Amino acid sequence: MMDALLYEKIDDSKVKCRLCNHYCTVPEGGLGICRVRKNIGGKFFSLNSDLLIAASVDPIEKKPLFHVAPSSYSYSIAAPGCNFRCLFCQNWEIAQEFPKKLSDPEFAMNGSRYMADPDMIVKKALSSGCASISYTYTEPTVFFELVLASSRIASEKGLRNIMVTNGYMSPDALEMLSPFLDAANVDLKAYDDEFYKKYCGSRLGPVKNTLKLMKKKGIWVEITTLLIPGLNDDMGRLSDLASFIAEELGSETPWHISRFHPQYKMTDRSPTSPDLIAEARHIGLDKGLKYVYSGNLPGDEGENSFCGSCGDILIKRSGFRIDEIRIKNGKCLNCGDPFEGLDLP
Repeated sequence: MMDALLYEKIDDSKVKCRLCNHYCTVPEGGLGICRVRKNIGGKFFSLNSDLLIAASVDPIEKKPLFHVAPSSYSYSIAAPGCNFRCLFCQNWEIAQEFPKKLSDPEFAMNGSRYMADPDMIVKKALSSGCASISYTYTEPTVFFELVLASSRIASEKGLRNIMVTNGYMSPDALEMLSPFLDAANVDLKAYDDEFYKKYCGSRLGPVKNTLKLMKKKGIWVEITTLLIPGLNDDMGRLSDLASFIAEELGSETPWHISRFHPQYKMTDRSPTSPDLIAEARHIGLDKGLKYVYSGNLPGDEGENSFCGSCGDILIKRSGFRIDEIRIKNGKCLNCGDPFEGLDLP
């Protein structure tokens, strides 16, 4: 447990959290919606920012980030918790269920978990040959103190910092982190506020605002939409979503359309059909997006990066493996047009 950042005292017993767009008002002894920030004696504490529940070396393509140092590795860490309640959560054991234990005074982390020491995190990233640190698997906003401390040190050591996030952090949180944050993959789960309220326990508007603020601050942004049959697969809504990306964020912003698999509290639906993924991908391209990708479909042509001008394959992928790169100095080898991103060949 450690002191929380970004909150204000309302009176002797209540505090208001300013970490994310829920802006929870928390009474004495209470928890925020994330369940990992607690009011104790009128002070706010983070229950998870001094521990890790996962740490591994991943291909950068797994985030997914297809335009940041292709074929590099990213040291990927998570603390438990999330400020969403997605019924289709892919990492529900550590994002949704594990946090319930943290407020139990008799609970102790077992020896298989990792100590969350920012210096050690950076040292492990460097020793494993990684080019970046990714704050991922759960929602990194809710272990903000650890992300901020680690990213400062990582930046000093020449490592990139990446968030894989639902985009619900407050403008204040993003303002504090942005000097050290190089790239983010943001879930844009649907272009429908009712979907966000019913299936995620949140709202669409703040996510859109975060995306626009990230782009304004020069953070490289890629977007992922998990396409769930019958819920967020309306082609009109997807057309609106693609238009938002193209018009508000820029046509160079990559959009990953990912295949749903039944998970957590949503096991009543079939996996997304490849045809549906293909149809959504074509909508994105028709709306002027240069880079639209198929996710969770190994072997699909939509895994590849194509030149937005001449159509040549610039990066050929098989799952998370890079088979060929046809880029030089960040430009297409065939026509010379730029391929946007960070740390490109």
